[in-house]
Amino acid sequence: MWIKSSDSRRAPRQPVHLLRFAVFLAITMLLPLAGIPKETLTTPGLVREFFGSLEEVRQAVQFVVHDQVIHGTLIFDKEPILNGAAAVDSTPLFDPWQGPGDVYFKIRKNAIAPRHFLESGDQGTIAVRFVLIPVDANRTRVKIDAIYQETAHRTFHASDGTVEKSEMKEIKDQLETLQEAAAQAADARRRQTSAELVRQSLIRQREDETTRISNAQSAQKDLEQRVSALHHELERRVKSPGADLKAAPFQSAATFKTLSAFTDVVILIVTPHWLGVETPDGQRGWLPQELLEQLP
Repeated sequence: MWIKSSDSRRAPRQPVHLLRFAVFLAITMLLPLAGIPKETLTTPGLVREFFGSLEEVRQAVQFVVHDQVIHGTLIFDKEPILNGAAAVDSTPLFDPWQGPGDVYFKIRKNAIAPRHFLESGDQGTIAVRFVLIPVDANRTRVKIDAIYQETAHRTFHASDGTVEKSEMKEIKDQLETLQEAAAQAADARRRQTSAELVRQSLIRQREDETTRISNAQSAQKDLEQRVSALHHELERRVKSPGADLKAAPFQSAATFKTLSAFTDVVILIVTPHWLGVETPDGQRGWLPQELLEQLP
């Protein structure tokens, strides 16, 4: 008689499909901790072509890069904008740019679940990349990308496009301001040239009158008064206690030097709120109109 023996110490064999399911479940639970790989992350980005030279567009972009604001997002509903951004030379949140053009970055650390980044959460860093690509002498292309990375999970979140659109609008507004100032400066130079032509014409008239009219001294005195009046219109004096000579017509522009009170300057460019001037030592820059007064 045969009796089938059994070993109670052996564990029953698990079906293969249950083991596979357990492995799949473990991987699924770990995926949020690993985050989205940066190389697979896609962002909408934004590209726009501006009518302006590379240098004009560069000035507008640099102004926005250094304005300490991440436009188009916020972290608390009560705050209208997200301040605290900083311009940086590079950031590991973006892969190295392989295409043509110049690249600029600004980042904002310690942002808590910023708006307009897809499924963002926790605390992390926002990074915005600006790429300037020259098209020709009068056209420049700008490409903007924005991403957010959580500090703890290292998870990347793409922008929904709002940040890129808002940053691009700031560049557009700054470029229009610069181009308007340049147009006004060109008009001021034309007026200055016309004034110089008038002055030269008056000098020639003085010379002709000197030879034709016996009362040359009276004519010369009258001419000098006219020339002096023209110079008086183009000269100003710095008010007390002094003023900072700026590199561009903005309060946030770099300061070339501080002019002491009662320094005489010559007006080269006239805009609604700023004057392009030249100092006695030949330094050119910008001063607010309210910090200058006419010569006595």
